[in-house]
Amino acid sequence: MVESAAIIEEGKLHLRVALAEAYYPDTVSARLEIRWYRNDDFNFHYQEEHQDSSWACRWDRHPNAHNSRGHFHPPPAASRTDTTDATWPDDHRDVCRLVLDDIEDRIETLWEQQ
Repeated sequence: MVESAAIIEEGKLHLRVALAEAYYPDTVSARLEIRWYRNDDFNFHYQEEHQDSSWACRWDRHPNAHNSRGHFHPPPAASRTDTTDATWPDDHRDVCRLVLDDIEDRIETLWEQQ
C-alpha cells in the first residue's frame, strides 16, 4: 500500500507516506501525513490529487478553538468550517486502524465510481 515514506522536517515535523498508485484508479494519487505527539495528540491528513481537483480529510486530536480536542475535518476540503467533534480510541494502534479502514473504504469507492 505504501510507495514511499519520509520524515519531513520542514514546518511541523511529520511522516509523509505516498500511497502506492497501484491501489488507485489511474487518475488519482494520494498521500497520508501523520503527526503524533507525546501527549497522544495527533493529526492524520489524507489527500488525493485528481486531474483537476483535490480531495482531503483529517482526523485530529489536539486543543483548538473550533471544536473539541477530538474532531474530524470531512472531505472533500478538510476545512475548518464543517468540522465535527469526534471521539477516538485511546490506543494509537486503534487510531491507525480506524484511519486505514476509512482510507480503504475511500479507495473502494473510487474504484466503484470508475
